[in-house]
Amino acid sequence: MDEAALDVRELRNCFGRFATGVTVVTCAHEQGKHGFTANSFTSVSLDPPLVLVSVDRRTRALPFLKDNHFTINMLKEEQRSVAMHFAGKPETNPPFEWEGTRVKNSLAYIECEPWAEYDGGDHVLIVGKVKKFDYHDGVPLGFYSGNFSKVEPL
Repeated sequence: MDEAALDVRELRNCFGRFATGVTVVTCAHEQGKHGFTANSFTSVSLDPPLVLVSVDRRTRALPFLKDNHFTINMLKEEQRSVAMHFAGKPETNPPFEWEGTRVKNSLAYIECEPWAEYDGGDHVLIVGKVKKFDYHDGVPLGFYSGNFSKVEPL
């Protein structure tokens, strides 16, 4: 298919066929703690330890994240309300507790310092150097074809 003829909605539907986990990326700033839900996260390197998050340029938390330490919180299946809270549908009483810049009781977290930033079209690609991490057993919250999904071992 010719690039000029690409249907953006259909391309998004195609990208959505790749199942992912759900993360909340958080950071602290002089104006408070901020975060956003992201499913575009990947490990990049073990030496040095690097991760990448792709952030929509319209994300309200992006200005707070630039050149700042951040935490990637991998969510558990039962943390769907946390994902929605950080996706722009906040609840009056937040469905989570903070532990520093971490979302308490997440499946895993990765604390990062800024490493590099790249133009990604309508997104900004932020690479962080891993400074601290921890993980727990549990079932991850999945995302597939525009909806939350269940991740089960075969």
